[in-house]
Amino acid sequence: MNHFPLSKVILTLVLALVFTPKGEACTNIIVGKAASADGSVICTYNCDTFGYSGWLTHSPAGRHAAGERIPIRSFWHPAEIKGYVDQVEYTYNVIGYINEKQLCIVETTFGGRPELVNPEGILAYDNVIQLALQRCSSAREAIRTMGELMDTYGYNDKGETFTVCDTEEAWIMEIVGKGPGRKGAVWVAVRIPDDCVSAHANISRIRQFPQVAKVRKDSLYQEVEGQSIYSSDVVSFAREMGFFSGKDADFSFRDAYCPISFLGVRQCDARVWSFFRHHTDPAEMDKYLPYLDGKFDQIDHLPLWIKPDSKLSVRDVMSDMRDHYEGTPLDMTKDLGAGPWGMPIRPRAKTFESGGQKYFRERPIASPQAGFTMISQLRGWLPDEVGGLMWFNCDDADMVAYVPVYCCEREIPVAFRAENNKSDVFNLDGAYWMCNMVSNFIYPRYNAMIGDLRAAQKELEDFYASEQDEVASMVEGMTPLDRISFLTSKTAAYTGKMMSRWDKLWKELVVKYNDQPGGYSQDFYDAMVRDSGERYRMPE
Repeated sequence: MNHFPLSKVILTLVLALVFTPKGEACTNIIVGKAASADGSVICTYNCDTFGYSGWLTHSPAGRHAAGERIPIRSFWHPAEIKGYVDQVEYTYNVIGYINEKQLCIVETTFGGRPELVNPEGILAYDNVIQLALQRCSSAREAIRTMGELMDTYGYNDKGETFTVCDTEEAWIMEIVGKGPGRKGAVWVAVRIPDDCVSAHANISRIRQFPQVAKVRKDSLYQEVEGQSIYSSDVVSFAREMGFFSGKDADFSFRDAYCPISFLGVRQCDARVWSFFRHHTDPAEMDKYLPYLDGKFDQIDHLPLWIKPDSKLSVRDVMSDMRDHYEGTPLDMTKDLGAGPWGMPIRPRAKTFESGGQKYFRERPIASPQAGFTMISQLRGWLPDEVGGLMWFNCDDADMVAYVPVYCCEREIPVAFRAENNKSDVFNLDGAYWMCNMVSNFIYPRYNAMIGDLRAAQKELEDFYASEQDEVASMVEGMTPLDRISFLTSKTAAYTGKMMSRWDKLWKELVVKYNDQPGGYSQDFYDAMVRDSGERYRMPE
């Protein structure tokens, strides 16, 4: 009988149950360390796909024997082995999308040119992220490693934008395959200035980027120190394929590999626009409205980053993740689709038809289709065990309370485990179903009930935030193992507190709003009169 190291068995399972299903509906926000209120690097992820139930994953640290190989499986077909990747000597502990060295990698899918998907490659985007988190301790190392992995084993997925952050730096990395029969990928990574914020949401964001004066022809990638890292053939491949014919300095990754369309801009880059609008002069951002309306002859891009008018806290970013364009020209609470209760969400279809004409629906940052939402806070002045803090929960960011999860943790809280959050089995032991039960009860009567949720949300997030300085102080004198044990127990307690509060909230809502007390807003009553005329008018 063959005996395999436990670490190998666990890593095989983790790479089979990869983080995210394929979906083109996610949002990342990025805050440089000099743009954040406390000096941390912050990055976020709303993981949105219809029918996907979120959970938290864990890959333990471990040492590995020479010659070990990892089977790579897909999310949708875990029985199918795409190929094998050589294991490294040591892998880091990974909880969700952050590892024990405070490295965080998250993503959004932009798709790009469909002819550049290579089904023969071994690695999908989720495999690339997971392997990098297990192997790397810094953002730059992760970028180089992901490029090398794709070159060695092949990339089989659509175009992707990665956010790659550590305690010092934040980068955007964009990749796209080379098509059938062409191993590897072309890619570019650009560093976000420390005093700026950025975001991406299912559309390529990198246009021109700093390029080296002299290409090192023997290197897989080129690097402009502290500014950009990119595959050596990112420009030449575009020329070869007929996607670009100008001067190298004018090369735009987005224009070559992900040409823009109206719907792509309106339902993707509009989310970035709304985030920027929160943190600079709204009038300046409204100059980009022609771009969101598809008038590309007037303006054809958003800035890749902006310098915010004030520094952002984690609580600010939580608010950003809950955005539905409120207070903007795209406000979703002001049209007929909002119904009598000002609902800022819409049912699933992104487009619809009426009278033979096609129409679209807005697609905001917050979405009911979210499997999970997270905000990573990377704090280099603290020990790694407590410095890497991931605020996490399952379901719609607008409708949940973010729970602190520490990067050193070796055990997943019960409510965040995959077995308790299956998409086809209702289970109140799982955070996904507990949170969905509350949110789906509120959605149809949003304005009437959202205040109750906001109070519970604030109660929990105030409590969690108030504890963090004390938690950091308490672990200061502990050994690393004691820190891990203590912080793991803290997250378990935090998660249990959230589940109890949401169970209480659900019951409070049922009692308080039984049989729909109260009435519609005056605006809706006025709309009813305009629609029905004299039908309901009381006689004098």
